[in-house]
Amino acid sequence: MKTDPLGRYLLLVSVHGLIRGHDLELGRDADTGGQTKYVVDLARSLAASDAVAQVDLVTRQVVDPAVSADYAQAIEPLSDKARIVRIQAGPDGYIPKEQLWDHLDSFTDNLAEWLKKQSRLPDLVHSHYADAGYVGVRLANLLGVPLIHTGHSLGRDKRKRLLARGLSRQAIEQTYNIERRIDAEEEILANAALIVTSTSNEIEEQYGLYNYYDPGRMAVIPPGTDLVQFHPPRDGETFPFAAQVNRFLTNPEKPLVLALSRPDERKNILTLIEAFGESQPLRHAANLLIIAGHRDDIRDLEAGAQSVLTNILLMIDAYDLYGRVAVPKSHRASEVPEIYRMVAAGHGVFVNPALTEPFGLTLLEAAASGVPVVATENGGPVDIIANCRNGALIDPLDKTAIAEALLKMLRDKEAWALASRNGIEGVRRHYSWQAHADAYLAKLETLGEGYQRPPSEPLKSRAIRYRDRAIFTDLDQNLVGNPAALRHFVEVMRDNRKCVTFGVATGRRIDSALALMKRQGIPAPDVLISSLGTRIHYGRGLTEDDYWANHIDHLWNPQQVRRVLAELPGLERQSKNEQTPFKLSYFYDPQKAPSVEEITTMLRQQEITANVLSSFGQYLDIVPSRASKGQALRYAAQRLDIPLEHILAVGGSGADEDMMRGNTLAVVVANRHHEELSQLIDQERIYFAAKPHALGILEAIDHYDFFGSCEVPRG
Repeated sequence: MKTDPLGRYLLLVSVHGLIRGHDLELGRDADTGGQTKYVVDLARSLAASDAVAQVDLVTRQVVDPAVSADYAQAIEPLSDKARIVRIQAGPDGYIPKEQLWDHLDSFTDNLAEWLKKQSRLPDLVHSHYADAGYVGVRLANLLGVPLIHTGHSLGRDKRKRLLARGLSRQAIEQTYNIERRIDAEEEILANAALIVTSTSNEIEEQYGLYNYYDPGRMAVIPPGTDLVQFHPPRDGETFPFAAQVNRFLTNPEKPLVLALSRPDERKNILTLIEAFGESQPLRHAANLLIIAGHRDDIRDLEAGAQSVLTNILLMIDAYDLYGRVAVPKSHRASEVPEIYRMVAAGHGVFVNPALTEPFGLTLLEAAASGVPVVATENGGPVDIIANCRNGALIDPLDKTAIAEALLKMLRDKEAWALASRNGIEGVRRHYSWQAHADAYLAKLETLGEGYQRPPSEPLKSRAIRYRDRAIFTDLDQNLVGNPAALRHFVEVMRDNRKCVTFGVATGRRIDSALALMKRQGIPAPDVLISSLGTRIHYGRGLTEDDYWANHIDHLWNPQQVRRVLAELPGLERQSKNEQTPFKLSYFYDPQKAPSVEEITTMLRQQEITANVLSSFGQYLDIVPSRASKGQALRYAAQRLDIPLEHILAVGGSGADEDMMRGNTLAVVVANRHHEELSQLIDQERIYFAAKPHALGILEAIDHYDFFGSCEVPRG
């Protein structure tokens, strides 16, 4: 990547959870964990570099009386060069990440619109977690900039662990939307210029499960620790939080074994309590302090947290650990550094017994505070303890091993002192935020070229440029099929030609589309998107958009696609006049051929980056990953400067779906209701017309008051 002389503008995207620049509500729920702290700290640390002009951390705006008003604030400064930007998407209220998928297209469209109003566009997009990656792929493609991604946790690994716990695939899908997540992660891996991971274990054990696994595009850059906040206790320091702990304890002078995490089953707190309860020497040597999120009333928590906290209390009772275990109801984020220092001052130990830990930020915080650690051998702690030499790894399911590792550290004063000293020095050397930012920015210098910004100059045609709304429709089954209705539609378009741009988005080749339009008396469109979004032409002169052709050529390998599909049953290549350099077209027999999902998987297994599109139950097309009707429509709208909210997209097949999702107004005509788009029936901005063909389009024009308010009707 070329360095901007003014400094880079970095756009970080993290959609879910409650994110703010102060008093992070870590552990409030499963979505407000370490990732929210990581992205805030990352934004601040990158902005501190002279090579960076601006960092925007974009998340979802939440307007909800059940949470702080902070999360409704559109812009929140983090530093003089960093800020949190909140973008509206979906309902106003706070919802879990599993329910966000249907709103991510709107989030992308709203973010793209916000960026258009800024003084400059970002130099890259860095997405965090799969939902932000879904946004990141589309946004980076639209902007013509590299995509960097950090997964934090991965769907295939999560599904593997849930299956091992005995959950059925159906139950996992219903609860976690896991297929959409995994599909998004495959798409991210196919399109990202760089995957940033926290540990080498993450690359091998988690990303290795994916078809687009490419370690050459992955870099281990461990997150940093705020060494101003997290430091060893000072001589004579007092700890106000001790009052909240000591009220639970009979002998508060004993060292503390600290566990700090969300009340999540995967954090394995119950096994830790069993290990503590079953070891008489450990009970004699120390008290157990469990910091597990916030609660006013356990009965008000979500089911998972409620179950974990209820079982913690039941287990304390079963082992009669009253006076030996402290479980405070709440803590502020600002008190966490004090808690670590309190444990260090009493020569205690930090324990992370999670079944698996993607990284282990709490280990670094404990180490920087001078607290030795005992941690799971599964995941990030392996790298941390290898680098810092400040504790021991344990099998999180072996209660005896957990107890013995804790006892060894508590009883051996020399071992405790060495681990404490090593942790402080090791974090400073390997895990400071400055080291992270330096490594991150150095990695950007190695990213290849091949990214070109879309044209910023407006189209020359004044007639097109000054229209404030547009209709984009396919030809087959939409316009064509009812000659009388088509004539009526053409009259309506002519009557409103001064305000509306007429666009056609078809799977046909340009010559085939033009011939059909001539036969049917369809006027020449202002914008013709042909061959499933792989070509864009403007005006009566059919001026081709050369940038778009170059843009979609990225990672396109048609020869390899043809090789993979050559021997598959139920697929027959369409005639030569249906093929283009950017579209491979097949007749598709669903009775004989593999499913579309299976064909997509086959291409992914060969690391082929492409979009697989099916339509009308009998056609299959393969196009570049940057090409589709929806991506072409958004690019054209950007060039025409027409808000997506003022575009009516008319769909009839699965190939139209991404054109209709998001902020466009959309309609499915009646003759296509039971086809590939039926799953969109609950989408607010997609109208299912009662009439077929062009009559359905006219019905939608009335429904949306398209030439008036151009809005979704209320109620």
